[in-house]
Amino acid sequence: QVQLVESGGGLVQAGGSLRLSCAASGRTFSTYAMGWFRQAPGKEREFVATIRWSGGSIYYADSVKGRFTISRDNAKNTVYLQMNSLKPEDTAVYYCAAASRFLVRTYKFAENYDYWGQGTQVTVST
Repeated sequence: QVQLVESGGGLVQAGGSLRLSCAASGRTFSTYAMGWFRQAPGKEREFVATIRWSGGSIYYADSVKGRFTISRDNAKNTVYLQMNSLKPEDTAVYYCAAASRFLVRTYKFAENYDYWGQGTQVTVST
């Protein structure tokens, strides 16, 4: 069982930065792939970024590539999402998720993830 708690969301102007954190409970955190998803009002939840347990494989959605950076600290049971050059279209609730399996063909899909946090709101103003 893994419990996830996100933090770090807030209101920021376009072009600004935020760093989201996701603290995980459970001694097996280091064995899980971790992902970030987001959901804007009226839209489906979409993949943002994912990182394997070792940090050796990282993938991003095209919409955030070059602006967002995912990282993890297994000693602290925490995964991060550094978001730079934020745009109004990045406004959404951001969710952290944990997956016991990592497959290249499924990491983009929410169904691949076993545990979810409650989400943190990110609002980017013009």
